[in-house]
Parts: sequence; C-alpha cells; structure tokens
Amino acid sequence: MTKLGIDFENTDRTWWEAGGAELWEGITGDRDAGSIVVDDDLAASWLTAASAIPGWATGPEYAPHPIRAASLSEDDPDA
Repeated sequence: MTKLGIDFENTDRTWWEAGGAELWEGITGDRDAGSIVVDDDLAASWLTAASAIPGWATGPEYAPHPIRAASLSEDDPDA
C-alpha cells in the first residue's frame, strides 16, 4: 500500500493549475482531501501521470513535488 498526500511545504501552484487539481480529485474523489491510501500499482500509475503535468518538480529541494508518496506496511495504522 502507498499513501499519497499533499506536500504543503511545496507552495508552487503551477502543477495544481496545470491539471494536477483535477488529477488529485480523480483519485481522491475530493479536491480538498489531504491524503489517500491506494495499492502500489495504482500509486505508481498515478504518479507517472502526475509527473507528466507541468510544475511537478518545481518545488524547493526539501519538497520538490506537490504530492508525496510513502510506502506503508500491512501493519501500519494508515493502511
């Protein structure tokens, strides 16, 4: 399982305005959702699509992308 979540330390709006907001809403069902847990294959596919949108890698070094991904173990309470 993979947790996808908005990286609020990345304040560049380019990705969101270039179609990222719609892509995020498509996977979460709610544009205002802060995170979602999905299976690894779906996360990989979604991240590939997300990285094709302008602005994906324009954030600061400590928060380069508007969405962060974290692998979860099966015993993780968020999984």
